[in-house]
Amino acid sequence: MSDPADPADPPADPPAELLAEAAAAFGLLASSARLHLVWALAQGESDVSGLAERVGGALPAISQHLAKLKLGGLVRSRREGRRVVYLVDDPHVVAMVRLMLKQLASREPETGTASVAGRLRGLGA
Repeated sequence: MSDPADPADPPADPPAELLAEAAAAFGLLASSARLHLVWALAQGESDVSGLAERVGGALPAISQHLAKLKLGGLVRSRREGRRVVYLVDDPHVVAMVRLMLKQLASREPETGTASVAGRLRGLGA
């Protein structure tokens, strides 16, 4: 059996379908508003008005972002009377978001957050 850490025996490339699915999930999270919504929902379920208040967005915009996240399978909803409550549907996505934010927060400060964001945007992010 080969050692997965051995650079002489690299792992096989993931199938194209899996790469496309991952790219779609990353695409959904490429919006800072949607990323903030997933972060907020990772802390606990909420309705649209609670999320709008927390992330600082207009109700229609928050609803649209939630609809996209729901279509992408990253969040789900359920009815509680008249309210629609949203929650994260995939705990692995929460772990990935937490890891990414923790990693970025722990970086040595260079010239500020704007330079990191600008560098990433310059790369097509």
